[in-house]
Amino acid sequence: MSTITTRDGVNLHVDDSGDSGDLGRTVVLIHGWPLSAESWSSQTEVLRKNGYRVVAYDRRGFGRSDKPDSGYEYDTLAKDLEDVLTGLDLTDVTLVGFSMGGGEVARYFSVGDTSRIRSVVFAGAVPPYLLKTDDNPDGPLTEEAAKGMEDGLRADRDAFFEDFTMGFFSVGDDLKVSEETRKEAVRLAQQSDQTAALGCMEAFGTTDFREDLPKIEVPTLIIHGDSDDIVPFEGSGKRTAEMVQHSRTTVIEGAPHGLNASHAAEFNASLLEFLAD
Repeated sequence: MSTITTRDGVNLHVDDSGDSGDLGRTVVLIHGWPLSAESWSSQTEVLRKNGYRVVAYDRRGFGRSDKPDSGYEYDTLAKDLEDVLTGLDLTDVTLVGFSMGGGEVARYFSVGDTSRIRSVVFAGAVPPYLLKTDDNPDGPLTEEAAKGMEDGLRADRDAFFEDFTMGFFSVGDDLKVSEETRKEAVRLAQQSDQTAALGCMEAFGTTDFREDLPKIEVPTLIIHGDSDDIVPFEGSGKRTAEMVQHSRTTVIEGAPHGLNASHAAEFNASLLEFLAD
């Protein structure tokens, strides 16, 4: 465990398996909204046992990190990621961005030091552009749905997070994780600052990554559930694959949005195979 201070003075909580000589390449895990680095629990030990150094940090405003009043747009968030990499002097890194975290990965290639990056993974990730607009008709998020999410979060956080985590881990009415796992996600969501939660909701819903993705020239894996109702594959992962050269795609059958927990075995197998190349 360590703390990295960003260029604008925000302390980010970092879980780091360490830099001993027994550890191999570094995998940096970037969590989804509105969770924290703890949401990677089904991946961290598996990666470590397979010889990787694992770094996972809490986004500003979430988990155990500082909760400033600003900085919840993707340019700043991607620079926070760069500050983690430079603060720990990480090179030959694989970035794994889940859901909202895929936005940091994409934007990093416009604002960060890409010489540090070996490869990237988009897992149930929001790029290329969620919001449905006139020039983005394939965006899966309508303005009405986005406003409904914002209104729900503002009106009653507790009720919103209960409902959101049900959809996060479900296919239809079928919850694909234990109730204990879902309740743990609610606990992590409750650690978020309201300003951060609202700011990041706007960011992941309205940020256009279509100019960032073609800049990615490293090996890329896209992992997505075919039953993801929060970030549907057709409007996100499939389109990202079309925009990124050197990419491969794993679609996990019957997996909801929170596939790294619900389908951890399949997720980890795909990730480890990609890392081994």
